[in-house]
Amino acid sequence: MIFIKLFILLLIFLVCLNSGKIIAKKYSERVEELKDMKNGLNMFLTKIRFTYESVPESFEEIGNNINGNIGKIFIKASESMKENSAGEAWDLSLDNQNSNLTNEDIDILKKLGRMLGKTDIEGQISEIKLVQNFLDTQIELAEEERQKNEKLYKTLGGVLGLAIAIILV
Repeated sequence: MIFIKLFILLLIFLVCLNSGKIIAKKYSERVEELKDMKNGLNMFLTKIRFTYESVPESFEEIGNNINGNIGKIFIKASESMKENSAGEAWDLSLDNQNSNLTNEDIDILKKLGRMLGKTDIEGQISEIKLVQNFLDTQIELAEEERQKNEKLYKTLGGVLGLAIAIILV
C-alpha cells in the first residue's frame, strides 16, 4: 500500500514539474518563432528584389524552407492567395496560426498585409524593412521575458509538485 502511495506522489510531482517545463518552453519557442519570421521576411525581401517571383510562389518556397509554425503561416498564406488578395491571405493565415506569437506580434505582422501586393517593389521593400524593425524590438522583449520567466516556471512547477506531495503525505 505504501508503494502505491509513493508512486502516486512521485507521479504528481513529475506532472507538476513537467507542466512547469512546458509553460517555460513557450517563452523560448516564441523567441525562435520571431527569429524565423524575421528570417522569412528577409528571404521574401530578397525574392522581391532579385527574382521577381509572384508573392504566392515566394511564400510557398519560404514556407518550405522554414520549419515549424512560421513555415506553415507562409504556406497557408500562399494557398489562400488562390481565392483572396495577398493582404487578406496573409491576415487569414496569421489569424488561423497555431504558434506562440502574442497578439502584439500578430498585429505587427498584419501591418505587412496592408501593403502586400498593392504597391510597387520599393514600397513593399520599405514596408518589409519597417516590419523587420518592429520584429527586432519584439525579439528583444521576448528574450527578456524568456530570461525572466523560463526559470521561474520550471522552479514553480517543481516547488508546486513538491508542496502537493508533502501535503498529501
